[in-house]
Amino acid sequence: MTTSTKIALIGAGNMGGALVAGWLRTKRSGVAPQDLLLIDPAPADAVQDLIAQHSLRHAAAASAKLLADADLLVLAVKPQALEKIAVALAPLLPAKCAILSVMAGVTMTRLTTMFGDRPVVRAMSNTAAALGAGISVCVANDAAAPIEKLVTRLLKPAGPVEWVNDERLVGSATAVSGSGPAYVFLLAEALAGAGFAEGLPRDLAEKLARQTIIGAGALLAGSDKTPQELRRSVTSPGGTTQAAIDVLMGGGGGLPELVRQAVSAAERRSRQMGAEPPGR
Repeated sequence: MTTSTKIALIGAGNMGGALVAGWLRTKRSGVAPQDLLLIDPAPADAVQDLIAQHSLRHAAAASAKLLADADLLVLAVKPQALEKIAVALAPLLPAKCAILSVMAGVTMTRLTTMFGDRPVVRAMSNTAAALGAGISVCVANDAAAPIEKLVTRLLKPAGPVEWVNDERLVGSATAVSGSGPAYVFLLAEALAGAGFAEGLPRDLAEKLARQTIIGAGALLAGSDKTPQELRRSVTSPGGTTQAAIDVLMGGGGGLPELVRQAVSAAERRSRQMGAEPPGR
């Protein structure tokens, strides 16, 4: 790969937009606006702002002419839409073009079947990537060794980048961190609802829940203590927090068991999506 890598991004929604925002936010990504091509008939509003602000190349559909100089194709479409897109896209790609997929559940085997024998990296990040607060877990096929440093550089603006050798671990990471923001948002939603039920004005309850989640995240980020140690440090025996924790840790395994089941369900669904036949 040259220093100036030509990138074609297919799918400029939340995840694709988060990546683009990260690339343009920091020079360390090595991505210049003129090296980007966004292909999506209806980009997210935030991406449309980036297109206008940075004069990014954008097209509603791909063509051989548009993709002729592409070094890397980034797939950020919904997995269910990939099969139809790949049929039209694969014949247009130059032989030199590598594949980076940020789609949940789509295996490297399926990607190779669709796009041929070329370097393939599968990565899982989350939408916090737009703020540089995500984390990515990557796995590569044997042909992709030469582009692993490039992929790390492209994903670092989104947050830390971890590499694994077992593709199954990407599904596990999807269940924890890829889907994880939704779990935290649900907690904030439930906490606000509980505060409202206890008599707080709804707007104040929502503000308290939001800032509590933000503050707890800041404590996690700023401490080398484990989550368990941090929890214990704010839980006085016999106090109000202990009373609440007793409920959350209650019968049937409590919240930890419920979260374990939720993550397991997400991981199973990731495997199912990877195993689904084309066109399903």
